[in-house]
Amino acid sequence: MQKIKSLMTRQGLRSPQESVHDLGPIESFRIPSKEELRELREEPTDPQVQQEIINSIEEVYFSNDSFDIVKYELEKLPPVLSLQELEEYRDKLKQQQAAVSKKVADLILEKQPAYVKELERVTSLQTGLQLAAVICTDGRRHLNIAKEGFTQASLGLLANQRKRQLLVGLLKSLRTIKTLQRTDVRLSEMLEEEDYPGAIQLCLECQKAASTFKHYSCISELNSKLLDTLEQIEEQLDVALSKICKNFDISHYTKVQQAYRLLGKTQTAMDQLHMHFTQAIHNTVFQVVLGYVELCAGNTDTKFQKLQYKDLCTHITSDSYIPCLADLCKALWEVMLSYYQTMQWHETRDQDEAETVSSVSDGSNVTGTEENSFDRSYVKKKLEHGLSRIWQDVQLKVKTYLLGTDLSNFKYDDFIFVLDIISRLMQVGEEFCGSKSEVLQESIRKQSVNYFKTYHRTRLEELRMFLENETWELCPVKSSFSILQLHEFKFMEQSRSPSVSPSKQPASAISTAATLFEQYCSGGNPFEIQADSKDDETEDVLASNGYESDEQEKSAYQEYDSDSDVPEELKRDYVDEQTGDAPVKSVSRETLRSRKRSDYNLNKVNAPILTNTTLNVVRLVGKYMQMMNILKPIAFDVIHFMSQLFDYYLYAVYTFFGRNDMFESTGLGLSSSRLRTTLNRIQESLIDLEVSTDPTGTLTAAEERKEKVPSPHLSHLVVLTSGNSLYGLAERVVATESLVFLAEQFEFLQPHLDAVMPAAKKPFLQQFYSQTVSTASELRKPVYWIVAAKAIDYEQMLLLMATVKWDVKEIMSQHNIYVDALLKEFEEYNRRLNEVSKRVRIPLPVSNILWEHCIRLANRTLVEGYANVKKCSNEGRALMQLDFQQFLMKLEKLTDIRPIPDKEFVETYIKAYYLTENDMERWIKEHREYSTKQLTNLVNVCLGSHINKKARQKLLAAIDDIDRPKR
Repeated sequence: MQKIKSLMTRQGLRSPQESVHDLGPIESFRIPSKEELRELREEPTDPQVQQEIINSIEEVYFSNDSFDIVKYELEKLPPVLSLQELEEYRDKLKQQQAAVSKKVADLILEKQPAYVKELERVTSLQTGLQLAAVICTDGRRHLNIAKEGFTQASLGLLANQRKRQLLVGLLKSLRTIKTLQRTDVRLSEMLEEEDYPGAIQLCLECQKAASTFKHYSCISELNSKLLDTLEQIEEQLDVALSKICKNFDISHYTKVQQAYRLLGKTQTAMDQLHMHFTQAIHNTVFQVVLGYVELCAGNTDTKFQKLQYKDLCTHITSDSYIPCLADLCKALWEVMLSYYQTMQWHETRDQDEAETVSSVSDGSNVTGTEENSFDRSYVKKKLEHGLSRIWQDVQLKVKTYLLGTDLSNFKYDDFIFVLDIISRLMQVGEEFCGSKSEVLQESIRKQSVNYFKTYHRTRLEELRMFLENETWELCPVKSSFSILQLHEFKFMEQSRSPSVSPSKQPASAISTAATLFEQYCSGGNPFEIQADSKDDETEDVLASNGYESDEQEKSAYQEYDSDSDVPEELKRDYVDEQTGDAPVKSVSRETLRSRKRSDYNLNKVNAPILTNTTLNVVRLVGKYMQMMNILKPIAFDVIHFMSQLFDYYLYAVYTFFGRNDMFESTGLGLSSSRLRTTLNRIQESLIDLEVSTDPTGTLTAAEERKEKVPSPHLSHLVVLTSGNSLYGLAERVVATESLVFLAEQFEFLQPHLDAVMPAAKKPFLQQFYSQTVSTASELRKPVYWIVAAKAIDYEQMLLLMATVKWDVKEIMSQHNIYVDALLKEFEEYNRRLNEVSKRVRIPLPVSNILWEHCIRLANRTLVEGYANVKKCSNEGRALMQLDFQQFLMKLEKLTDIRPIPDKEFVETYIKAYYLTENDMERWIKEHREYSTKQLTNLVNVCLGSHINKKARQKLLAAIDDIDRPKR
C-alpha cells in the first residue's frame, strides 16, 4: 500500500496516463480510467470479500521499489507447466489486481478535494515567489545606489574606531596578564612576611582574573601555576599552624585562622590542629628524654634515637630523673597552655561575632551566617573533645616515664619532689579538662607503695636503733613548741601560692585562688617555680637543722647523751617567737646550757616532755603525711605505717620500763584488758621474736617476718636499778610522757588523717585511736609501779610490825614506831621526788600515780602486817586503828591525793574483827579482794575469842571455797 501512496505522490500535476511509462516493474499496472473506476465502483462487491482478496496478496509485493515482480513470478513457475494451472493462477492475480485497483480508486476519490486544494496552494506560492524575486531585484538596485552615495571612507573611519577600541581592551588585558605573571614574586614576599590571609586573598583574586582571560593560551599555564602556589601556601599554612602548639601567639594564630577561613577550610584546620598537638606532645617528650639520655651517656651515639619512647625512658639515670621530669612537665605545660590559649581565642572571637551578628542582623546573608554558626559549633565541639584527648596523651607519656625507673631507692626529699611535680601536673589536668587523672594516680600509686614499703622498713630499723641508743634524757623545747613549727609540718599551715608546691597547700585555699592557666597565661611556668622553691627549702633545712642528710641526723641522735650540748637538730626550737627566724649570731655552749636551765625554770609547767627519738618519730609522721597529702590514694597504706611507728614506740616504752612479772600478783589491775590486748596485737603483728631464720620455713613465713621488726633492747647507759635515782624515775617520766606527747600529736592530727582516709578503711583508723592511741596514758601505771614498789622498804615495815605486841589489855594512846618509820620513808620518797623534778618536770598525773602506787602498796603492806599477827585483843585492834589514823593524818600533809587510795581496804579489814559469826561468813563472800592468808588469819586470830571451833571450821571452809576457783 505504501508503494501505491508513493506512486500517487510522484504523479504531481500530471495525469495518470502520462506517468505510466515512468513507473517501475512493480508499478507497471494500468490505472483504470474514470469510466472504469465508475464501473468498478458501481459494480456490486462485498467489502469483506475484497478485503480478504487484498489480504491474500503475498507480503513480498509490498516490500520495496526494487522488487522485480516478473522475475519473482517466473521463478515460482514449476518445472512442468500446466496451462490450466497457469490460467487459474492468472485469474487469481487478476482478481487481486482488480481488488487493489478498486481499493486505490476508492482512496483517490476520497482524497480528491484535498488534492485540489493543495494544488491551489502551490499555485499561490509560485505567484508569491515570483513577486519576491521582483522585490529582491529592486533591493539590489537600491543597495548599489546607497553604496555609491555613502562613501567607503566614512565606513572605514567607523571600522578603524572599532578596531581601536578592541586594541585598547586588548592592551588592558595584556597589562592584567603581565601583572598576573609577576604575582608569584609578591606572593613569595607575603609568605615570608607570614601574611597568609593577604597571600591567599591575592591568589584567589588572581585565579578569578585568570578565569576571565582563560581564552588566552598563556593563561592556562598561569592558572596551573596559581593552583600550585595555592597548594604551597596551604603547606606553609599547615607548618605555621603547627608552631601554635608550643608557643601560642595571638597575632600569628589570627592570621592563620583568617587564611583558613578564606580557603573555606575552617573545619579542616581544626582537624589538622589537633593532629599537630598530638604530634607535638610525642615529639616534645621524646626530645626531652633523648637529650637527657644522650647527656648521661656522654657520647653522640645515635642508637638512642632509634629507640621507642618507652625503651628510652628506661635509660634515664637516678641523678637525671628529677631534672628530666621537671623539664618534661615544663614542655608539656607549654603545649597545654597553648591549647588553653587557643580555646580562649576562639571563645573571644565567637563572642565578638555573636555581638556583631546580633547588632547587624537584618535578614540579609542568612546562608553565610548559618555556615559561620555551623563552623563555630564544630570548632567548639572539636576543641572541647580535644581537651580530654590531649590530657590523656600527656598522662600516658608521663606514666611511661614514671614507670620506667625504680624509685624505691630515692631519697625522701627527692621522692617527695617527684610527688610534688606529679601532684602539680594532676592539678593542671583537673583545671585543664576536669580530669581526676586516674592514669597518673595509678602509676604514681604503684611507685609510691613500692617506695613507701622500702622507706618505712628502713625507718622502722632506724627507729629501733634510736630507741636502743636512747638515754631517755629530756629534749629541751620551749613551752610554745608545736609540731607545726617543724619543717615537716609546714605544709599544714602554708597558704596556697604560686611558689608553693601542692603538697604544702591547704585544701581550703584551692577554691579562692586563680587557676594555674590564669596565673601563667602571660608567662612563666609552674614547674620552674616549684624547682626554685625546692632549692629554697633545701637551704632553709640546712640552715635550721644543720644536717645535710639523714645519716648525719642519725649520727647526731646516736651521739646525743645527757652531757652533750643541744643537738643541731634542736636549734630550730630556739627561734624568735615573734618572727619565727633563727638567731643570726652563733651561740656558745655555755649560753645554750644556761638557756636550757632558764627555759626549764620559766616554762617548767608547760614545756612538753619529749626525747630526740620522739622528735624523730614526729618528723617521720610529718614526712608520711606529706606523702599522703600529695597522693591520697595511698592514704590507708601511709596511715597504717604511721600507726606502726606509734605501736613500736609504745611497745618499746612498755618493754623497757613497764614489763614485770609481779604486776598481776599484786591484784592491783595495773594493766587494763585494753592495754594488754593492744600489746599482744603489737607483739604478734609487728615484733619479730624469732632469733634465727628456719631454713625449712615457708616463703609466706619469710615474707611475714620481713614485715616485722626485732624487739628493741634498752641501752646499757640507762640504769633502772639505782635507788638514788628512784630506779630511773627521770628516764621513766621522759619515756612515758614522751609517749603521751606523741599520742596527743596523733590526736591533734586525727581530723587530717580522717579527711584523707578512704571511707571503707575508716574503721581501722577509729580502732587505732580507740584501742592504741588512747592507751598511751594507761602505760603510766605499770611503768611507775616498779618505782613505787622499790622506793619504799615495805619488808622493813613488815618486820617492825611483827615486833609489835597486839594482845594488850589496855587501850593505848600512843601509836607504834613502825608508823613513824613508814612516814619517814614517805618523807624521803617525797624528797627524792623533788630531786628528780629538778632534772625532769614531773606532771601532776605522774605524781598522782606515783603517790597512789606507794600509798596502795603501803596500805596493803599494813593489811599484810596485820594478817601476820599471831595474837590480838580488842585493845590491840583499837591500836591498829590508832596507828592507821596517825598514818593517814601525817600522809595527808605530804600529798594532795584525795581520797587516800585503799583507805577502805585497811579500815574494812580492821573493822571485820567486830563482826559476828553470821555477818563474818557473808563478809568473807563479799570481800574477795583479800588473800586467803589474810582471811584465814582474821578467822583464826582476830575472831578466836568470840566464836567456837565449829564456827571457825565453817568459816575456813567458806574461805577455801572462795580460793578454790583461783587455783
